Amino acid sequence: MKEVKNRCLTCSVIFILFFFVCLFFFEIIDYKSRLLLFFPRRLSNSTLCHGGLRQLKIYMYDLPRRFNVGMLDPTLPVTAESNLAWMGSCGLRRQHSVEYWMMASLYEGNGENGSTLETVRVMDPEDADLFFVPFFSSLSFNIHGLNMSDPNTVDQKLQRDIVKILKASSHWQRSGGRDHIIPLHHPNAFRHYRDKVNSSIFIVADFGRTMNIAKLAKDIVAPYAHMVESYFNDDEENPYDTRKTLLFFRGRTKRKEEGKVRMKLHKMLIGTPDVIYEEGDASEEGFKTSTEGMRSSKFCLHPAGDTPSSCRLFDAIVSHCIPVIVSDRIELPFENELDYKEFSIFFSVNEALTPSYMLSRLRGIKKHEWMKMWTRLKSFSHHFEFQYPPKKDDAVNMIWRQLRHKLPAIKLSVHRNRRLKIPDWW
Repeated sequence: MKEVKNRCLTCSVIFILFFFVCLFFFEIIDYKSRLLLFFPRRLSNSTLCHGGLRQLKIYMYDLPRRFNVGMLDPTLPVTAESNLAWMGSCGLRRQHSVEYWMMASLYEGNGENGSTLETVRVMDPEDADLFFVPFFSSLSFNIHGLNMSDPNTVDQKLQRDIVKILKASSHWQRSGGRDHIIPLHHPNAFRHYRDKVNSSIFIVADFGRTMNIAKLAKDIVAPYAHMVESYFNDDEENPYDTRKTLLFFRGRTKRKEEGKVRMKLHKMLIGTPDVIYEEGDASEEGFKTSTEGMRSSKFCLHPAGDTPSSCRLFDAIVSHCIPVIVSDRIELPFENELDYKEFSIFFSVNEALTPSYMLSRLRGIKKHEWMKMWTRLKSFSHHFEFQYPPKKDDAVNMIWRQLRHKLPAIKLSVHRNRRLKIPDWW
């Protein structure tokens, strides 16, 4: 009896082994998909980016050149090899050039630098997370729309045409534009037709003139491209003592709206020892003077301009001059990742205009406190550099990362919009 049991057991083992050999070698069942359920799948290197997260997949509209780089050079083809470097002679136009840098980054691809990019361009719209509209709306205003009393500028025509293109697109129609990215960095960019595309994701400098259509929940605040040279060799052993000026400001003092505070501050601070507060223009010589002034100052004043923000803040950051921000309603780039209180000082307008209050606060900051802020500022300044090719954690990659953070909310909005009979009924 025992021998019979042993034979049965042996036969059973042989049968089971034979059964599994058949499964694995002849693929009678899809065993792989079932086994892989218990193990994490590895993404390919080309789809990984910051922190091991998947790259954001972007489909870029193929627009005629007149909507973008044709404003810079009417003849040069748009390719990764011939990508235009932003001209130094563009002057103030450069400060709102985020639209250019975002478009350029999508031509970079997944080559040698691909692993440092937060996004990857896809050619099939069905694969896309989001859609990028490469319309240089800020540059269009600066070139074609400065005569704001003219009701029929080239800028207005470009805005009208891009709205027609988008409204006719099946990608736009499918989401109502909620997964489309449109840079509107200049406060007057796309001003005639903003309300026609306000469901999309705007890339803005602040919400000063877009308050009625832009929202922090859906839109991205992006830095200005700085106008002064970056202070890359700032290796002073004792910067607190070598920066002799306490507070520096150079710029236009006559501004509109919240920027009227500039003239009031000028009257308060002019003639104060160790404070420089002077009128300046946006010339090559003016930028050189500002560079020297910021690099030799402990604090750089950033009062509001015509809108709550201005390029001066980012000039101060790349000059490693502690920003002193005077505004009641400024929004700042990348604030979900950066704590500006670690390297900036904030005053409300009323506090700044209270006699002696602001200067007393600044003079009361001890050397070790200032050094701590200065060190943090230096460590964060690379987040505000626009460059091509883009580099890890630079400004354009930070913008793409902000968009990836918003992706779940964008998907929710898109899916919800598809089934609602009464849009936004709440």
